[in-house]
Amino acid sequence: MTQSFDALILGGGAAGLMCAIEAGKRGRRVALLEHADRLGKKILISGGGRCNFTNLQCLPENFLSSNPHFAKSVLARYTPLDFISLVEKHGIAYHEKTLGQLFCDRSARDILGMLEAECRAAGVSIFLNTKIQEVKRNTDFVVQTPTSEFRAPALVVATGGLSIPKIGATSFGYDLARQFGLAIREPWPALAPLVLNKEDCSNYCDLAGVSTEVVASFDTQHFREKMLITHRGLSGPAVLQISSYWKKPKPILIDLAPGHEVTAIFRDAKSPRTLSTLRVELRKALPQRFADRWLDLHAPTSWTNHALADFEKHTHAWAISPIGTEGYEKAEVTAGGVDTDELSAKTMGTRTIPGLFFIGEVVDVTGQLGGFNFQWAWASGAAAGRAL
Repeated sequence: MTQSFDALILGGGAAGLMCAIEAGKRGRRVALLEHADRLGKKILISGGGRCNFTNLQCLPENFLSSNPHFAKSVLARYTPLDFISLVEKHGIAYHEKTLGQLFCDRSARDILGMLEAECRAAGVSIFLNTKIQEVKRNTDFVVQTPTSEFRAPALVVATGGLSIPKIGATSFGYDLARQFGLAIREPWPALAPLVLNKEDCSNYCDLAGVSTEVVASFDTQHFREKMLITHRGLSGPAVLQISSYWKKPKPILIDLAPGHEVTAIFRDAKSPRTLSTLRVELRKALPQRFADRWLDLHAPTSWTNHALADFEKHTHAWAISPIGTEGYEKAEVTAGGVDTDELSAKTMGTRTIPGLFFIGEVVDVTGQLGGFNFQWAWASGAAAGRAL
């Protein structure tokens, strides 16, 4: 059976849903094809089930891309306030957690329900459990499934990246881009926990579950947030953030005691220069178990001013060289993707193939942690939806 539409959207995640809504509102007959048994699986698991749906402080600097200027136009034309107005229209309660991050008060299901309702209102036709066998282009784009053939003059690829394969992530979007001769920036797992080498793991990983505020740095990037020790290495917001920028085998620097001078007490001549005194001070900056372990491994070699200065410096610049990340299984997003040089920053359409669009995570634009990737999905989806 052949079904004809004005536009076909492949992928029912955040970007695909927003694109469908914007195109449907403009009178386009839209078919949204999703290979899973439900829409928005990544929306539902995001933010611990509460969906960190945008960030009030969204700036182009919060995004990683081979062309750092590409996202500016897209982000400027659909802002966090635009999405917030949609959330408020549907009466969804939300709150700011930290650093401009907005979460649902209740559940991520509220955001997905809102998007589904907007699709219904816009007359979008949704097809779940739709496995795509082949995509061709003659006068129209033709999408072949086991039971149907879909045709339209416009095709939007919103199939996401490689992260979290257990909820259905595949390389489909990249494969399709290559089929049409488009360049791909090599993908890699971003916002991913780091794995430590055997020695570092034996030193620290039995402290799994211990969390502390740090500043994680690599090159010019630095993030002051929590770090979590895991059974295999390091995680937590600060580590996830820096993982997107880290280049193996270079070390990451971690300030374990930001804002604390742990040896300052020894400037007082009355303070005894002993391990127990230093332990008390270090425990003010670090969780007790981590402070004790740090001292066991890195205690000053003597109590001279020079040795204490070395200890202070090391505590604020722990150089750790991971052996890798936990990969796409644990990565929140995929960096890299369809080269932005192939796309119009106004429409998200390809420059060489009229009617073909790429949006969301499949494109080489990756947000930092904190709602930025959802904002990119809403903004890039809206840009393509309006262009349709």
